[in-house]
Amino acid sequence: MFYGLDWVATVPPIVRLTAQKFTREKAGIVFGWVFSAHMVGAAVAAYGAGFSRAHWETYLPAFYVAGVACLGAAATVWLIRARPTPVPALAAE
Repeated sequence: MFYGLDWVATVPPIVRLTAQKFTREKAGIVFGWVFSAHMVGAAVAAYGAGFSRAHWETYLPAFYVAGVACLGAAATVWLIRARPTPVPALAAE
């Protein structure tokens, strides 16, 4: 249930932002790449946690790596600057 609520809460806004940023014609392709990158990241994280557990008998290194990745993502978001939206010129009468 919680996974479904999470999915409903995040996917539609991301699709809309993708369409706004990359036009409606390219939104499907761009969102496909975003979704694929998300799945590859999830696979790498799961493998890393399993590797950590198998070799060091603890998940602690995986938690540290995840924490550093989250801090890196937060720092990257701070670097995003909003660009002013251009106002379309009115048609001459």
